[in-house]
Amino acid sequence: MKNIFIDTDIVLDLLAKRKSFYVPAAHLFTLADRGKLGINVSSLTFATLFYLLSKDNGQERVKKILFKFKSLVTVLSVDNKIIELALSSEFKDFEDGIQYFCAIENKCAAILTRNLTDYKCADIPVMTAESFLKAI
Repeated sequence: MKNIFIDTDIVLDLLAKRKSFYVPAAHLFTLADRGKLGINVSSLTFATLFYLLSKDNGQERVKKILFKFKSLVTVLSVDNKIIELALSSEFKDFEDGIQYFCAIENKCAAILTRNLTDYKCADIPVMTAESFLKAI
């Protein structure tokens, strides 16, 4: 089973049912639900999702959504080493650095995101959900 890291934007595509991006995101998580794909997200992703989704859905509803979503993924810790790596990296966006080093430190095979340019200095494959699904 392939072990990949999913950036927050793709999870948001799924949970917020973003029109143009929902179908590929849903396909990824269906593969995970069927045990054909290992999906990892950082603990930072959960904090960001809770903040963004609570604006329109209310905290209690978002907690239920995230609790259910959690069963599809492995939540990776953001620890001291990851923060130090992100702070000393060339990433312009600190959050992207955290996500990247979380994936690297946990030996993920690839990062899936819609913002490919955010990871232009990556040492592992970075692709969109669509391109990943075509490749497998």
